[in-house]
Amino acid sequence: MDDNTVHITTTIMPLEDVIGESLKKSLKTRFKERRSKLEIIAAILSAALKGAKKTEIVYKANINFRRFDEFINFLTEKELIERTDGEYKTTSKGKEFLTDYQQVNDHLLTER
Repeated sequence: MDDNTVHITTTIMPLEDVIGESLKKSLKTRFKERRSKLEIIAAILSAALKGAKKTEIVYKANINFRRFDEFINFLTEKELIERTDGEYKTTSKGKEFLTDYQQVNDHLLTER
């Protein structure tokens, strides 16, 4: 061997292991970025402030129809949202929740 020879050691991993590692990393990132239930509730109530149909709320709140169905019954029971004439509208109690939620959120995210 002369002084110009370079030895490179490589590790060969099966494709499944490479994909598995990549998925683990992406899933960890995804779960860190998932919204809380309160964030989803706030998004739904915000989308329905002026009245909106189901599809509009789904798109504005960035949720799927299954998630919408899960949350809408709870929000209706708690009188945060109401349905009239085929539209959902945030109630005064829902607006109060949004105001309080925003204040708490702002307080927690304020750097000191």
